[in-house]
Amino acid sequence: MDRLYFYSSKTLPSFSLLFFFLFRFSAAFNLSTISFDEGYSPLFGDGNLVQSPDGRNVRLLLNVYTGSGFISSSMYHHGFFSARIKLPSDHTAGVVVAFYTSNGDVFEKNHDELDFEFLGNVEGKPWRFQTNLYGNGSTNRGREERYSLWFDPSKEFHRYSILWTAKNIVFYVDEVPIREVIRNEEMGGDYPSKPMSLYATIWDASSWATNGGKNGVDYKYAPFTSEFKDFALEGCPVDPIQESLDTVCSESNAFLESRDYAVITPEGRAAMRKFRQHYMYYSYCYDRLRYAVPPPECVLVSSEQERFQETGRLKFGGSVRKQARLSRIRRKRRSRVPSGSTQAEM
Repeated sequence: MDRLYFYSSKTLPSFSLLFFFLFRFSAAFNLSTISFDEGYSPLFGDGNLVQSPDGRNVRLLLNVYTGSGFISSSMYHHGFFSARIKLPSDHTAGVVVAFYTSNGDVFEKNHDELDFEFLGNVEGKPWRFQTNLYGNGSTNRGREERYSLWFDPSKEFHRYSILWTAKNIVFYVDEVPIREVIRNEEMGGDYPSKPMSLYATIWDASSWATNGGKNGVDYKYAPFTSEFKDFALEGCPVDPIQESLDTVCSESNAFLESRDYAVITPEGRAAMRKFRQHYMYYSYCYDRLRYAVPPPECVLVSSEQERFQETGRLKFGGSVRKQARLSRIRRKRRSRVPSGSTQAEM
């Protein structure tokens, strides 16, 4: 299991119990890993895709000429897509590393997509990342959530996973579930339902990735290198235009839903709540400027809702640590309310 790395020793007194909780919870999934050639093929930037001699590790590079990427050799009707990833270090402004599923190459006008997108930053600032999903080409209804991490993802490998079933979607970081989307009828075609491939890419996103595009890629720090290993790929490989997919994949889907990563235990849900409380700094579900009525999959949590502005961003200037500190102060003040007093009297 990976050790945890902290950006600053100053964070330890406030967050050590949370780090310990997430670390202790993060028991490894029971996974069978494959080599690169067993499940993947180069996508672009062949010269910037470097395999280890045993084919178990892959490096993706971004330089002034091109980025690079790979794609799964098959498309899948539901699946579990996972790898241990180490991100570029130092000054990574404008650099995006993406680990995602999509079928945009086949269904150009009504594609589905599930994303991990790691958003680079200026040197000395932590990596941040977002998860997102689209269904049936619903790109005008982005479902982004953005987060920071409890470790430095450029120091060691950490596992990132996407579970996609007919019932739900779960994003995992080191076996800690950080987000779940449960399918319901109101979502309709917005729930991804067509076969998808797994992609991994590194590319120049100077126009938007860091501080809204204010900090672009500085190629004097190139090449930027992201490493991938311990690939896990479980699901039902299919022809994307094949009919009766649910019937064809019924046995595979039942196996997928029986796996340990398909069940979020009470301990897992507690870990997810803690992660979201301390590390989520934007959620589209609370962004009333974009969505006056939250999209149908949103489950509004009162403890989350009171921490966000109408923009879906954290109050108190957007600082995760500052928000947590002020939350502790408010809790202490409430605990000092004399017996018989009400909150309104304070």
